[in-house]
This record gives sequence, C-alpha cells and structure tokens, in this order.
Amino acid sequence: MNAIKTTLLLGAMTGLFLFVGEVIGGGQGLVTGFLLACVMNFVSYFWSDKIVLRSYGAQEVGPDSRLYRIVAGLAQRAGLPPPRCYVIPDPSPNAFATGRNPHHAAVAATEGILQMLSDEELEGVLGHELAHVKHRDILISSIAATFAGAIMMFARWAMFFGAGYGGNRDDRRGSPVAALAMMILAPLAAMLIQAAISRSREYDADAGGASIAGSPLGLVSALKKIEAGSRMIPLDASPATAHMFIIKPFSVSGMMGLFSTHPPTEQRIAALMQLARH
Repeated sequence: MNAIKTTLLLGAMTGLFLFVGEVIGGGQGLVTGFLLACVMNFVSYFWSDKIVLRSYGAQEVGPDSRLYRIVAGLAQRAGLPPPRCYVIPDPSPNAFATGRNPHHAAVAATEGILQMLSDEELEGVLGHELAHVKHRDILISSIAATFAGAIMMFARWAMFFGAGYGGNRDDRRGSPVAALAMMILAPLAAMLIQAAISRSREYDADAGGASIAGSPLGLVSALKKIEAGSRMIPLDASPATAHMFIIKPFSVSGMMGLFSTHPPTEQRIAALMQLARH
C-alpha cells in the first residue's frame, strides 16, 4: 500500500509541475515543468530525509549520546538495522523518523524531549518511531513532506509572477488568478498529506512502539508530557512536515490547527491503556 501511495504522490508531483509550468510559461513552461518534475522526483526519493533534517538544523549524534544508546538498544530488540540519530536544537518536545527504508532510516528528537522525558518514556517515543521504520511508513512521510513543500513553493511562485495566458509578465503579476492559486494550493498541500498519510498509522505505530519498548505505559506518560510541553513551547514547524512528528506540532503561526494530521492524543492514550489491560 505504501508503494502505491509513493507512486501516486510522485505522479501527482509531476502533474503539478507540468500544470503550473504550462499556466505560467505556455509550451516552454511545460517543458521546464517536466524537467523540474524529473529532478524533484529523483531528489524526493533519495534525499527527502536529508532535506527534512536540514530544514530543522538537526545534528547527527554518536554512541556517546543518550539518544543513540536508547535507539540502538530498541532497534536490536525490534530486529532492525540501527538508524542514524539526530538532535534538533529546539526546546519544544517532539520527535520523528525519516528515510526511504529501514536500511536508510534516521530518528530525530528535539533537545526539549530529551530533557523532559525519563528513559522509560523516551523508550516509548523512540519505539513508536522505530515502529514507523519497521512498517515502512517513513518513505511516504518524507515524500509527502517534500511534495507539500513543492506545492507551497508553487503557490508563492504563482502569486509573484501571476498566472494566465497572454499579456506580458507585468500584466500578469498580481493577477486575481495568481492570488486564487495561492489561496487554493497552499491549503491543498496539507489536505494532500491527510489523503496520503492515514491517521490509523499513528495507532499502529503506538501499538508497535509499545511492543518494542516492552510496555505501553512509558509512551502513555510521554504523550501526556509532550502534548502539554508543546502547548507551552510551540515548535516552529512547517505545515508540510507536521505529519512526521509523534504529536502534531503547535505552531505560533496557528496554521497547524487548520488541518488534523494526527488522531486526538486522548484517543491514542485510551488505545494504549486498552493494550496495557490485556
């Protein structure tokens, strides 16, 4: 299923580049859009994880770090190759996994989450992220983030240059069509993420993470702390990557509230407590 979703997303990205290229530049723009689509598809497949990590200033850490030691132990327990580990210099508590497959995976955690959680709680969170790796969710998540970013880029591009056939660039700049494109395409980015990323995968990753960690209780406690901490210290996250985090980032921009990429935390906790009773 994730392979099908990946193919559809790459195809949709190609169609978007062709459409915008033709609207802005006619036949020449269509060719340019096709070339850009080929480059973006290649880059998003092989380097989308690096793009996301770099966008948050993530720094790789080694065996001397607490994050690396916990992830390595959990990966061995889960029968996975140990992923690369990164720390994001941000006080807001959160974490995500990325990469194109288990052999090219990375786990990133903020400084805030490392300071806030106990080892048991952190094991629950990192077990959740490794469950995403094991379920091969990480490629579709990474490509969706790149795709949404491309849509937002084109929305701004259309607004700046204008859209529509005929006339010179000065005539088209700031046209109503361009403004309408910006208004539609930017929210569409988040909507496409919701279509591509099933909210049920968070429940699956919670259950898988509890199994890897050995108990759901650590993750239950962690989710409560992360949600409360995220409200107090919002993460300046892009809507294009909001779906990747273990809990939806609370952004100072307020855009995150427009689209729900995660199930309600209370429902996730209830499902985990149900597991604990069995």
